[in-house]
Amino acid sequence: MNVLKNFEALFVVTLGLACAANYALDNAATASPAPVVATAAAPAPDLHVVVVSAKRMSAAEKQQSLIDERAAIASNATTSKI
Repeated sequence: MNVLKNFEALFVVTLGLACAANYALDNAATASPAPVVATAAAPAPDLHVVVVSAKRMSAAEKQQSLIDERAAIASNATTSKI
């Protein structure tokens, strides 16, 4: 039980040191900010665009697709047990 108290104290001390270091480093970074340098934006490389054109499935088609998918899964499960 004493070990758990020691670990808790170690955690609290470590957390305090981490917060203090974060505060100190944050103040040091904002004290002298780096100068802002304007650069020209590089041209974007040619991006590949994929266009999918298809009509949406109706509710009946979706239901039939789910039934077919479940049947395929069930048939695969029974054949894999053999």
